[in-house]
Amino acid sequence: MQERINLLREFSIPLVCGVVLALLWANLDPEGYQRFITAPSFGGFSFHALSNELFMVLFFGIAAVEITQSFLPGGDLYPVSRAVNPLLGTLGGVLGPVAVYLGLNAVIGAPELRNGWGIPTATDIALAWLAARLVFGGGHPAVSYLLLLAVADDALGLAIIAVFYPDPLHPAAPSWLLLTGLGMAAAYVLRRLKVKSYWPYLIFGGALSWLGLHRAHLHPALALVFIIPFLPHRRRETRHLFEEDPSDRSTLATFEHEWKVVVDFGMFAFGLANAGVEFSSVGTVTWLVLIALIAGKTAGILGFGYLAERIGFGLPHGMQQRDLLVVGMIAGTGFTVALFVAGEAFVDPVTRGAAKMGAMLSILAALGGIVLGRLTGIRK
Repeated sequence: MQERINLLREFSIPLVCGVVLALLWANLDPEGYQRFITAPSFGGFSFHALSNELFMVLFFGIAAVEITQSFLPGGDLYPVSRAVNPLLGTLGGVLGPVAVYLGLNAVIGAPELRNGWGIPTATDIALAWLAARLVFGGGHPAVSYLLLLAVADDALGLAIIAVFYPDPLHPAAPSWLLLTGLGMAAAYVLRRLKVKSYWPYLIFGGALSWLGLHRAHLHPALALVFIIPFLPHRRRETRHLFEEDPSDRSTLATFEHEWKVVVDFGMFAFGLANAGVEFSSVGTVTWLVLIALIAGKTAGILGFGYLAERIGFGLPHGMQQRDLLVVGMIAGTGFTVALFVAGEAFVDPVTRGAAKMGAMLSILAALGGIVLGRLTGIRK
């Protein structure tokens, strides 16, 4: 039974099922679908709000765990010199899509589409990891490189959401961020008191952080990003990204272990709440997002990875330029985070739907990476 559950999680089956159901529902009964996701039926929350403002707190919290562990001694991003090449690749994987999006928008787009530049900046960790495993196998350094890059550019994606995509109907009220700071202080005190359970950190620190972001009119889904680094953890990491270590009983590892299954299967709800766009929604912004993800990510990662080599920070041992090219292509799979940002970037529902269609079509980047891997002679 456990093997079946792991298989479902590994192949992102819940997310895919949610996306497929949303697409079918939105195209067969658009009014019914919109009524379902927007009606305040869940304790005053709509299904969409429940997914994006509460469930996504856990999603970004798990991402924050991986980032925190990566920067610990023994982690994949420690010391910083070891991570220069993938971090520069990450920078290229953000700047490349932004440049392509804004450049194309200046030629074929419109001023009202400019705000979508943040949509193609992030990589879907789960789908990109799956595609990389299919191309390179499990032990290839390119897989670890891609995971480092995906986690790092998702961290940048969190910052972009917080800074550049506040609620346009409610101006930012930064003074309320004092509550978020108070939540961080509460988490710090709990750690100093050697509290081992993660629940007090979530109840006191997480709730204050969420309320502060919500009242400041910044996205509350980022609430746990400010709390997770305070959870007690081991002084040194002994595993790589997304590997589980049964011997790690720290508060940080326990939180990840107990909530990761919830997050993996909760992606069904996220897909259902965000992927319901009508096929007629395809428009100019669809192609801006899709081209920026595929061409911008590939060119940016390849270019900045090569630049890192030129200044003395080479690729991981056993990884070649052709591997970096395939990694860049696969990293163009925006999907989950791109869908999330698309929902924040545009107010107009037609434009938002077209942008989400581009985010979903970016799964072509994963398929393109698999084909490119075969064409360039990469073997597992």
